[in-house]
Formats: sequence, C-alpha cells, structure tokens
Amino acid sequence: MDTKKTPWSRRDFLKTAGATGVGSMFFPTISLAGDSDKPAGEPAKGMPLPARPFGKTGIRVPMLALGGSFDTQSNQLVMRQALKLGVTYWETAEIYGWGSCEKGYGKYFGKYPEDRKKVFLVTKTISRIPADMSAALGGSLERLNTSYIDLYLMHKVSSPHTLHDKEVRDWVERMKTEGRIRYFGFSTHQNMEECMMTAAELGGIDGIQMSYNFRLMHTDAMEKAVDACVNAGIGLTAMKTASPGVIGRVRQAPALTERDKELLAKLTGHFLEKGFTDIQARLMAVWQNPHIASICSYMPNMKILKANVDAALNWRELSRQDMNVLKQYARVTASEYCAGCATICESVVEGTVPIGDVMRYLMYYHGYGDRDRARSLFKELPLDTRRRIARTDYASAERRCPQGMPIGRLMREAARELA
Repeated sequence: MDTKKTPWSRRDFLKTAGATGVGSMFFPTISLAGDSDKPAGEPAKGMPLPARPFGKTGIRVPMLALGGSFDTQSNQLVMRQALKLGVTYWETAEIYGWGSCEKGYGKYFGKYPEDRKKVFLVTKTISRIPADMSAALGGSLERLNTSYIDLYLMHKVSSPHTLHDKEVRDWVERMKTEGRIRYFGFSTHQNMEECMMTAAELGGIDGIQMSYNFRLMHTDAMEKAVDACVNAGIGLTAMKTASPGVIGRVRQAPALTERDKELLAKLTGHFLEKGFTDIQARLMAVWQNPHIASICSYMPNMKILKANVDAALNWRELSRQDMNVLKQYARVTASEYCAGCATICESVVEGTVPIGDVMRYLMYYHGYGDRDRARSLFKELPLDTRRRIARTDYASAERRCPQGMPIGRLMREAARELA
C-alpha cells in the first residue's frame, strides 16, 4: 500500500499557494495520464498527492476523491483545479441534481476532452432491473459525455438480497464485455456491514462506497466487514467522513449540556494547536486505515478543496491522544449522529417511515448546508409518507436507538423544515 508521506511541508504548500495561486502551483508539470499504459486515476509522476491500490483492480487512485453532488455546471473551476492538484478520482450519480451534476462533468469533458483519460470516473444508479439499468447507464454516458464509466455503482443498497440477483450479475458482465463499464459495485448508507459482508462472500463486486468515519470505523461490525472486503479484493471508498450529524452546529444542539459544549470547544482547539482543523483530523483518522483506497468528499468550492488537499498532502499518523479526542467528540455528539442502523428503529414504528433517509436529508440540510438538495430529496418521498412522518409515535424507536437520538423531535423538524 502506498502510504508514503509527501516531502512537502504544510508551510511550503500554503506559502506557494498564496504566492502563485493553488491552480498554477502544479500546472507546469501536470500530465496525469503520463504514459499511455498508465491506468485511469493514477496521479502524475511527481504529483505529491498519495495514491493507493483500489482492491484487486490493479488501479491506484488518489486518496482524496471529488464528490460530484454540487452544482458542477456552474463550478467548472473546482474540477479544473482538482485535477491540477491530483484529485483524479471523480464520482457523481444520476439522481444528483436530476442529472445536472453528471451534465456538469460532461460539460467539463467537452471542453477538456484530453482530461477524460486522466480521471477515474464513478457514477451511480438507483435502478435494480437490468433493462432499467441499461437505460440509466445510457443516460449517464450521454450526460457525462463519455463512452465508458470506470466504476458503475448501484446507489443506496441497504439489503443484501439486492446483491444476489443473477440477472444483474449477468448484465454487469455484458456491460464489461462491451466496454461500457470497467468495474461494478454499490454504495450503501444503511445496514452497511451486512451488505459488505454479503458482497465479500458472493464475489463479483469490484468496489464499495460506504459511510465510514471516526464514529463508525472502530465498531466490531465495521472492522469485520472491512477485513472481509479486503480479503475479497474489493476497493473501498469512504464517504461521510466529516460526519457532521443531523444538527450541523452541534454546540447549539438542544440535547447537549453546557459542560458538553465547553468540552467540544476544547476538543476542537486540541487540533488547532497542532496546526490543522478538527475536520482535517477526521480525514486523517480515516486515512490511517491503509485499506481505505480513497475518501469521497463533498468539495463544492475552492476553500474546502484546498483544505482537504492540504490534509492529504500532509496527512500524518494521529497519536493515541488525538484518537481519544475524536472518541470523546463522538461520545458527546452521539445523539446528533445517525449511524445508519435503520433496521433497528424503522422496524418498531407503525407504517413505513424512512427514518434513515430523512436523517440523511437533515444532515445535508444542517451539516452540509445544502438545503436545496435536502428539500428536493424529501419532496421525492410519497405524499402519504411525508404526512405520516410528522404524526408517527417514535417512542419505541428512541428506546432502541443505540445513539440515543431524539428521533421524534428530528422527524417533526424534518417535516417542518424540508416540506
């Protein structure tokens, strides 16, 4: 595994970026594709952004990936600068912006067609039936302005039964043979460990994108699931690594005591004293596992892109004290974070209420500040489901929640703010 640190110091990076502009720092030496036989996603020779093997594919990808769920059509500069900085792993999905995010990538490749072969391109589909998947793939290829997808994922897989479908597996092999996709896998937000274990047992899965952060990475279930996938040669991409929670500004969360809020301020200051932010520390914590090929990060602007690239260029092994600080942070804010174990809470409420999905929408709304996306996703829920969310009794679900979340309050808040 390529975990070699860059010889650049944080001071050198910031000094050079300030003097020349981040975009021009590496421009004279950029040639990410390099030799014609260099696999897609491989950083250029001399590019300091570390890369790691992606499962058994033989491809190496940068340890930081561009999450394409933002307004890609209006933020072409972010993609241009990401590529120049070595962030050559790009992901998106057909449902992001109802296809507009894919169109943004396609717009970029139309302007810079030579850059397509430099990018490890990932997109996702919500389709599960081969005929629908063919139509979805065709639409994605057209919007992305490309003839192939490097990694095609089934989006939001929450049941291992989805992975047993032989017709889908046969379809995947046909698409690979036809050269329309190179690799196949799925993304998962709920019941992740069970889905990952099933994938490792069944085979035929090249890559998985799952929620993985300082809150989740040390549980017994997740550690076993990651080990099983590594042994099966599956490339792993972490998402939701910042784990902002469903409240966002946790220090103002009503469930926290004044003592907890003071502790959070102290914990945040711990990392600032070491020269990096607590958000950068969360990325570094995930990179400590060499089996995580990359982190897919929501980077809609240059400020976040530069901060994350800085973290990748200068990532270091966190000390035991650092990890204990993150564990304390996780403990204090547990009631504001949904861990994705939706079967526990959803199984004890009357009717069908997608608690896990709504919690994720609240995270987009508060944690990421992406209110339009949160509201759009919420409005895609059936009308009767949206009405049921506000009037359901969640007492049993709250008693069973391992995180101790105030589910009822949060569901009513979602019905009020996202409607």
